[in-house]
Amino acid sequence: MMPQDALIELFARLGASKGAAVLVNDAELKRWPAESIKAMKDAKLLMKAQPALSVVCPGCEQQCAMPVHTLVGKASGHPRSFVVCDKREDINRVDVAIEQMAQWQLTGTALADLLAGLLELRRSDAGNVSAGRWEIGVLKGAKGSSHVVLSADSGLCLKVAGHSVELPEILTLESKKLKVNKRTLMRLVDKPVAGAGDVESAKQRRTRLKKRVQEEKSRGNKAFLKAVAEDERISVSRLKQLVGITSRPKKHHRQSIC
Repeated sequence: MMPQDALIELFARLGASKGAAVLVNDAELKRWPAESIKAMKDAKLLMKAQPALSVVCPGCEQQCAMPVHTLVGKASGHPRSFVVCDKREDINRVDVAIEQMAQWQLTGTALADLLAGLLELRRSDAGNVSAGRWEIGVLKGAKGSSHVVLSADSGLCLKVAGHSVELPEILTLESKKLKVNKRTLMRLVDKPVAGAGDVESAKQRRTRLKKRVQEEKSRGNKAFLKAVAEDERISVSRLKQLVGITSRPKKHHRQSIC
């Protein structure tokens, strides 16, 4: 297996699960290239999950999937995990090593967060997640802008400006790090498909910017206009025009005539 193949395998599973978390145990990880595993863990794409509730019983050659029971020893105070075999009379309890229960998970949210970070986009709607769909942010090209959406419908892909691109074509493993092909996405932004639903209209942009400004104000950021303007790569005066903020006229004091 090549390093990129591990990514393709995980992305395929997440796409097939319609966005539900994908679990991978330690035994499977050991069969994958160490370079892939380290890159995914360093990027927080693979996160430690709760121990497995069921395992393949190591008691005999039948390899039955069995639920795991865990008890804490009264004398030792240490937990002991085991399965109870009900298939054979000569086997009862079978101890299960902690390593056999260890597992890792990939979620659509973790993947969306990674993509947003690599693309330097702000996920303002990160909490608003629908099944199999995650908003990454708004990407600007030379001629326009478009929403970037991660979709887990019939595979895992990025949707931008009406285009749909399979994720392994955009997110790759290079020099032991995960990298995203931002230039390709920007070219797609500048060549939108007619009638594409992910192209940001002027009205949608104003609504989004107003929401961003309000979010920064709610955080107590006194320089909220400057913060939003820098993120959007526009001037503060242009931001004020877009969100409808007018400058207050300066008060002129009358001079008294003696």
